[in-house]
Amino acid sequence: MRKEKHHKGWNEIKINDSWAIFKIMGEFVNGFEKMSAIGPCVTIFGSARTRQEAKYYELTVEIARKISEAGYGVITGGGPGIMEAGNRGAHLAGGTSVGLNIDLPFEQHDNPYIDEDKSLDFDYFFVRKVMFVKYSQGFVVLPGGFGTLDELFEAITLIQTNKIGKFPIILVGSEFWKGLMSWIEGIMLDAGNISPTDLELIKIADSPEEVVKIIDAFYKGHTLSPNF
Repeated sequence: MRKEKHHKGWNEIKINDSWAIFKIMGEFVNGFEKMSAIGPCVTIFGSARTRQEAKYYELTVEIARKISEAGYGVITGGGPGIMEAGNRGAHLAGGTSVGLNIDLPFEQHDNPYIDEDKSLDFDYFFVRKVMFVKYSQGFVVLPGGFGTLDELFEAITLIQTNKIGKFPIILVGSEFWKGLMSWIEGIMLDAGNISPTDLELIKIADSPEEVVKIIDAFYKGHTLSPNF
């Protein structure tokens, strides 16, 4: 009898997994349809815990404003902190402000600076990450936590392995990122786990002007188009 119950449980799991495919497909279809109509955008990543009075919040607002003035839309994860600052800067400049929200038990809630018709909700991190990578012409990465690092290294890995085309990846805040970069250059590179050319994928900036200059310089020799 115990074995029969055990097998029944596995069958139920299999059925639930199969039906989940349709929900996943729905998120992809909805995301592709909405994002494909938005136009060239730059994604801004960073901590959801950054307060409005923090220097990186204010810096992010100015970066997003400059990016918008340069003709790019701004995509964020749609939540508070650095994400809110990114959408706020785009909103202040009258630019496109996109939020890709994720359902989380803490931290995440929509910020008020996302365009009403450009706020998308996701249950699955991996679907959301596809949208970031596919429809971004650059990643601007502010100080953050595990989620920020996850998104940063996934993008680097996809470019390194030629799964997607190159786009600029800019780490903002040399003071914050210097420890990580020293470890990458002094440990990973010395161990032969990455090549010197891999480091060319990452740029460091400390001002909004530097960020826009790096993005503009990259697209003088590359076309603006979705990835994949």
